[in-house]
Amino acid sequence: MVRSMTLGMQLLLLQLAIVLVTVVGTGLTAMWLQEQQLREAYQDRMIAVAQSVAGLPVITSAFDDADPAATIQPVAEVVREASDVTYVVVSDDAGIRFSHPNPDRIGERVSTDPAIPLSGEIYVGTQTGTLGESWRVKVPIFDDDGAVMGQVSVGILESELRADFLGNLTLLLVALVVAAVIGVIGSAWIGRLIRRRIYGLEPDEIRAMLETREAMLHGIREGLVAVDDAGRLLLVNDAAARLLDLDEPDAVLGRRVDEVLDPELARFITSGAERESPVLSGERVLLVHGDRVRIDGREIGSIAILRDRTELETTLRELEGAQSLADGLRAQSHEFSNKLHVVSGLLELGHLDAALDFIERVGSGGALSTLDEHDGLADLEIAALVLAKRTRAQELGVTVELAPEAHLDATRGGEPRTELVTIVANLVDNAIEACVLGGRVVLDVRDDLEPGTVVVRVDDDGPGVPPAQREAIFEPDVSGKTPVPGKARRGIGLAIVQRIAHRLGGEARVGDSPLGGARFTVRLPWGAADAAGSAEEAGGSAASIRSDASTGAAR
Repeated sequence: MVRSMTLGMQLLLLQLAIVLVTVVGTGLTAMWLQEQQLREAYQDRMIAVAQSVAGLPVITSAFDDADPAATIQPVAEVVREASDVTYVVVSDDAGIRFSHPNPDRIGERVSTDPAIPLSGEIYVGTQTGTLGESWRVKVPIFDDDGAVMGQVSVGILESELRADFLGNLTLLLVALVVAAVIGVIGSAWIGRLIRRRIYGLEPDEIRAMLETREAMLHGIREGLVAVDDAGRLLLVNDAAARLLDLDEPDAVLGRRVDEVLDPELARFITSGAERESPVLSGERVLLVHGDRVRIDGREIGSIAILRDRTELETTLRELEGAQSLADGLRAQSHEFSNKLHVVSGLLELGHLDAALDFIERVGSGGALSTLDEHDGLADLEIAALVLAKRTRAQELGVTVELAPEAHLDATRGGEPRTELVTIVANLVDNAIEACVLGGRVVLDVRDDLEPGTVVVRVDDDGPGVPPAQREAIFEPDVSGKTPVPGKARRGIGLAIVQRIAHRLGGEARVGDSPLGGARFTVRLPWGAADAAGSAEEAGGSAASIRSDASTGAAR
């Protein structure tokens, strides 16, 4: 199989063709222009000579002589030799010559039509006469009354014109050849330079590499973002566009990274840090691995690999809550076992009244039995969340209370219900962790304060948030709590709360609490009731879970 022509040879031949076409085209144009300039120069000279001869008094007065040629021929020859033209012919209005380079032609009729000059006009053109083909000018001779009495024809042979043109062409041809040689050498050098720039790859190899790159970049599940040293986006693959919520990734290429991405992620990427760290982007927690890009020892930009860690962070928090719930149930089980032992002992000793009194005093059950349908939370998910948070808080020595006026209709809200669960969970967790042993947290969820709005308030009796930090508290990594190894990243819960609120068209703020600590308030748009039957069904489900929780605690 014959191998196709290499890229270097293709480039060389293409550039040679371009150089040669350019040089030849330029040369032909220059030669044509030079010939036109030469003809125009001779034309101006011949018109000047012809008009000067036609205006000489000695010429016009000689027309009345018995032998005009005896006077006109010597004058015409002197002018011809002085002006370096081939001939100067003077003739009357009948076309009879009075001068000619060949004296034998004097007295004969001119060989070309004299109609144009005899009409009073100037003629310029190429004609063939007795001396051969010539470039000539014919001007009329006027008498004292202004009538045409003859003509003067001045010309130069075309062969002399060509000889003059070719004599001046040598320098032009030498210049064209030199330009062509320089162009060929330059083309060869450019071809070698391009080959070096593309590492000696052939078109098929480049195409295969590009197809492989596109398939790899857009097929992998990890997001990939590349920026240059100026902080401009060079690459955003499909996975990165999905993680960063970019509808048209190609439209952001070339823009500065801080104009497109979340500020925290933009700072991480442009810093060129060669490390791996969780970064909050929008409402997602991304695990970002950053690195510098080096080619031939030169750093040309930064690259970041993005992995979605949102589900992992959520799972860690859910696991932490489940562990707290399990610890609480284990403590309740141990406490209940001790109570059973006391009742059993009292019965064996025959103290029936004492046993009944003990059962009456401790029969309220555990923490899971303290939420009922009268607490105003008809939403099943929020009710279950409050039960779990109370158990966790009890384990930590913190009391979680539901405000008496709390009210949440399960049939309202639509899509924001999932976001509401996230907001309540984060705010309650934040308040519990802010309290010390014996602390108190109060949750108030209201959908009956403002039409179309749900308001979440969480109060605690912790240290509160100083006024100077109330704006920054919603920024990622801003937290008053000490990081715990193995735990989820600190300082992102409140950031997620604020971003969810802003995305839904609401707001999140912090202020002073009547309990002495901080009060976090979130307002969200909240939909109207869908159907009355849905409320009854949701209310029944909430009551069922509370009943099950109470039964489980009693057991």
